[in-house]
Amino acid sequence: MKIAIVAIGRLPRSPETELVKLYLERATNAGRSLGLGPVEVVEVESRKPGKGAEAEALGAHLADSHVIACDERGRARPSRAFADEIATLRDRGVRRLVFLIGGADGLDPDLVAEADSKLAFGPQTWPHALARAMLAEQVYRAVSILAGSPYHRD
Repeated sequence: MKIAIVAIGRLPRSPETELVKLYLERATNAGRSLGLGPVEVVEVESRKPGKGAEAEALGAHLADSHVIACDERGRARPSRAFADEIATLRDRGVRRLVFLIGGADGLDPDLVAEADSKLAFGPQTWPHALARAMLAEQVYRAVSILAGSPYHRD
């Protein structure tokens, strides 16, 4: 199952961007034997401002995908439950899993409503670069849990 983080905006070169690359590379390498990957980031630019235009730009990347919207009103999951969810989707034959990260004002409510599920990082608001890094790390953590790696400790 391919995994993509589809996000509004392009991140400049930064420590957070390097973290995202590192974790996605690790997840891709560790996931091969598990039928997971490649894991990638797709950065989307909207030609117009606003959630509606961003939703339209994001929508072009969602065909034939199971979509999880990153949204503050979503459900936070422990790392093992997150890993189990990814494994369940893979085992059900989902070919592509997409995590959506919206722009500065979040995702369009209609896009969130259309998502298959919603994921929250807790009640705090996080900068986009950190949200991407945290999500990339959790995807890697999920893959390492499924692989039986000692990376995750309960």
